[in-house]
This record gives sequence, C-alpha cells and structure tokens, in this order.
Amino acid sequence: MAGVKSKQSLSNFSGGHGMKIKRIAHLGLAIKDPGPPKKLYGEHLNLKHQGDEVVAGQKVQVSFFQVGESSLELLLPTAADSPVAKFLENKGEGFHHLALEVEDIDAAVAELKAAGVRLIDETPREGAHGTRVAFIHPKSTFGLLLELVQYP
Repeated sequence: MAGVKSKQSLSNFSGGHGMKIKRIAHLGLAIKDPGPPKKLYGEHLNLKHQGDEVVAGQKVQVSFFQVGESSLELLLPTAADSPVAKFLENKGEGFHHLALEVEDIDAAVAELKAAGVRLIDETPREGAHGTRVAFIHPKSTFGLLLELVQYP
C-alpha cells in the first residue's frame, strides 16, 4: 500500500554499515528460585560462578556462570512488575534472551533505528557489570529477544 510504512525485521537489515558484533556474550534464563539452577550449573556442570548483581533499573537479580568466552545469565525478578516477572508469568522458566557483544552500542542502535528495526531501547541503558545494553524487539528478530551489550 502506498504511504504505509512497515517495521522491518533483521532479515531486511543489510548490515555491514559499521556495526561489529564481537561474540555471543550470554544466554539469559528466567528463573523463579535461584537454588536449583545455581546447584545445577555450579555443582553438577562445574561452571564457574562469576557472581550475583542486582540491576535495579530492570528489577532483576542476575547470576552469571562462565561458559568458555560466554556466560549463562540467571534472571530472578526482584519485583512483581519487572519484565522478567511478567515473562515468567506468561511463559514460565526458561530461555529469555540472547545477548550479543557489540563494539559500539550507540552506533549499533543508531544503525538499527535508521534501518527501521523495532527496538525496545532506543537509547542504551545501564546493565550488569557496568555494561551498556539495548534490547531489540522480538517482532524484528523472528521471536527472539535480542540484547546488544557493550562492555566497559
């Protein structure tokens, strides 16, 4: 239709404009109780626990376990109105998001925004461990909640 502007998915994003994705930073798992997952990943799978941190802006406590150059991030809501609490209510425990490390998050967000990709965060915000993060809406990524992360 003439004059109708549609939201693009990442399949329509040609990339190569300057965004540099460095690696898979982590996989986020939404949990209701930290005890059993920490025991599984720490004791049974022998993954190194990298620590816990509360991200007040997202109303979540995160626990990281190192897996090679990446991590598993356990996400425990700290308030009933947090995005992770809503996720758990609708979908239950399990895979929540994939995080990709980018070299320059401001440039990456600007590039995606200019390409018409639907973003949850049009401005990067504070994440765990002093990072800056921005989420891409699942409607632009074929149902995957995708997080861009830049480390300090």
